[in-house]
Amino acid sequence: MKRERLDKVLANMAFGTRKEVKALVKQGLVVVDGVVATDPGMHVIAEEQDITVDGEPLNFKRWVYVLLNKPPGVVSATEDNVHQTVVDLLPYEWAVKVHPVGRLDIDTEGLLLLTNDGQLSHSLLSPKKKVDKEYFARIDGPVTERHVQEFAKGVELEDFTTLPAKLEVLSSGETSEVRVTIMEGKFHQVKRMFAAFGLHVTYLQRIRMGPLHLDPALAPGEYRELTEEELHLLQNINKE
Repeated sequence: MKRERLDKVLANMAFGTRKEVKALVKQGLVVVDGVVATDPGMHVIAEEQDITVDGEPLNFKRWVYVLLNKPPGVVSATEDNVHQTVVDLLPYEWAVKVHPVGRLDIDTEGLLLLTNDGQLSHSLLSPKKKVDKEYFARIDGPVTERHVQEFAKGVELEDFTTLPAKLEVLSSGETSEVRVTIMEGKFHQVKRMFAAFGLHVTYLQRIRMGPLHLDPALAPGEYRELTEEELHLLQNINKE
């Protein structure tokens, strides 16, 4: 287990800035293992020790796994000078820790995992793992069986040819609705694949990433921690 400065742990848990946390210690409001802390720089193992602040227990978690239903207009980043970011939607004690696993375009909605588990994040994004991503999309124009076959072969784009993708047509007409499953998830990939056939994506929502599905109970902008079962399924990918 990792030892960290007490003031850093408390600041990361949103008990205040480093300066404010030091004031709490000075006031005798921080107790570690039943003993009033006097040094904000003392090193603690937050997962193992009993820490309270003004009587409130510190429920410290080393690893955070958050399932977010990303809304449109929000960027998949930890900071941005212009737009609201996905971490801005989270509580401070999570926001200061996590990063998005991959990215969704600013106008794309749906499933986004955020975590501070770098090993898991790397595994899910590694091209070698071929973790598939499934999207629901609305298309301006008819999507036909020809497109299904072309997606299955891989679509040739300007800079690369995609891996074979699964395209399921839910409805076809002036506006078509489809589900598409891809392996890579490169920049604007789904939109570019349809654009290669003169089709325009008007709505895009990620509904699955590997074994992790978008929770229908989450409205855009809402989030929750992963369940133990969901985390187990993702960690199994990591061990393959």
